[in-house]
Amino acid sequence: MRISVITIFPELFREFLSTSLIGRAVATGDLEVSVHNLRDFTDDKHRSVDDEPYGGGGGMVMMAPPWIEAVRTVTEEESSRCILLSPQGRPLTDAKVRELAAADHHLVLVCGRYEGVDERVRMTVVDEEISVGDFVLSGGEVPAMVLIEALSRQVPGVVGQPECVEQDSFRQGLLDYPHYTRPQIVEGLPVPGVLVSGDHGAIREWRGRQAIRSTLEKRPDLLTRAVLSDEQQDWLAQIERGESEDPAAAGDLVTQAEDTDNTNSPRK
Repeated sequence: MRISVITIFPELFREFLSTSLIGRAVATGDLEVSVHNLRDFTDDKHRSVDDEPYGGGGGMVMMAPPWIEAVRTVTEEESSRCILLSPQGRPLTDAKVRELAAADHHLVLVCGRYEGVDERVRMTVVDEEISVGDFVLSGGEVPAMVLIEALSRQVPGVVGQPECVEQDSFRQGLLDYPHYTRPQIVEGLPVPGVLVSGDHGAIREWRGRQAIRSTLEKRPDLLTRAVLSDEQQDWLAQIERGESEDPAAAGDLVTQAEDTDNTNSPRK
């Protein structure tokens, strides 16, 4: 996957592109990200990229010529897609991330600043606008990093265990189930016994139910769009009725978790 970023603050991306999974993906060539300074595409000695808005008003507006020159230079003749990170864009979703990753375009990310960019940039070189939320930031650099990180998880080899990506929140239209690790008891709170039972069928059901419960409690709007299996619909109905979970799958096994707890045991 190839991504080009255009910004007036290229230094913001240095640490980001050399850290953790992103840094490793860039180092191995699984992910290619180039960062371009918009000021390199200006034609005056002050390297100006903004000016006062026509019609008056507060703030400064980023001028169109540097952006148009930058995007056209970076894209050249390649199959590319120019994305403006903007609060006016369509919301970034897991579905949009997968769509962009599957298209395998050279993505050009435009990071605006100040009061925004001259509308003629949108009219000439921008293919779409993407927003990371209904709020306003000082620039598009952080949203660009969000998009790059989300896209990187779709590149084979970036995430060591591909199944982790498939289990992410939103992938199946639901939030993820809760996760636990050692020690088994923290602040008097035990790990649900089913998770140490060794019963993979019970674990699968517990995780499925918890994903439904978490989504219902935190993001009920997702359930109006999620395509649920018959089993998931049954779980949802039971949770909405307030029915307790199968004791064999959860309740009775909590005692087992407490009995087997040993916070000093070696990690296996």
